[in-house]
Amino acid sequence: MDVDLRKLRYFVAVAEELHFGRAAARLHIAQPVLSRQIRALEGELRAQLFVRDKRSTALTEAGRQLLEDARPLLASASALRRRVATAARGTSTFTVAFMPGITVTAAVRAFSSRYPDVSVELLRTTWDDQVEVLHDGRADVSVVRLPVDRRGLSVRPLFAEPRVAVLRADHRLAGKESVRVGDLADEHLLNDPDAVPEWRDVAVELREGAAPRRREFRSVEEKLEHVAAGRGIAVIPRSTSEYYTRPDVAHVPVEDLPPNEVCLAWVAARRSRLIFAFAEILSSV
Repeated sequence: MDVDLRKLRYFVAVAEELHFGRAAARLHIAQPVLSRQIRALEGELRAQLFVRDKRSTALTEAGRQLLEDARPLLASASALRRRVATAARGTSTFTVAFMPGITVTAAVRAFSSRYPDVSVELLRTTWDDQVEVLHDGRADVSVVRLPVDRRGLSVRPLFAEPRVAVLRADHRLAGKESVRVGDLADEHLLNDPDAVPEWRDVAVELREGAAPRRREFRSVEEKLEHVAAGRGIAVIPRSTSEYYTRPDVAHVPVEDLPPNEVCLAWVAARRSRLIFAFAEILSSV
């Protein structure tokens, strides 16, 4: 049995919205059509994917498993279309993604010198999409900051750097040479808790079970605006703090946080000579 990618896209929309009406609006199709497609998918897979009543929609165990597997499959299909479209245009493009604070200029120049017929494009990423851009084909390689989900990826270590706490300029600890996690455990951490698991562990212990709240920020600049406004603190790599300097925030090293590891990542199934060449160059500059 072949899996219909269109039905998978419909399924993911419903699974993420947990509401057939909102999913139908998101997909720009009629709700009865969406319901028929989901029933057809359940029939093809011989598994019930949702439990529905008049008040709610929930995933079954089979539905949760399909959602976990469907997302990377759809991303791979998107990547395939992107690469085929590029090849059909007769252009050779190599896209390097990178996180804020990381400089890839020297490696890109060396790569362009070795492959002058290849057009190199750069893509700035965030904590949320630094791996996603590989799976969906927007980038060939990505310079990432750990931790990341390594499933389906080849990951090559590059270097590590200390992390600092970013505080409002008039914060009580702003003038310190360094601080420890415990010194700031009562502060509101603006990072995704998964990005600083060590902080989460200490904060939970000191706060007797209160974990940092997850916040969504589209950029480092947005996060710094919240710090400057006194709405919390952030933990960022030293190079990022040096790149984003401003007078209303202060940077203080956190001595008991391990360094941030920077790596080059790419989709493990790809065997592109350009990927391996860039990895070699980046490791040597």
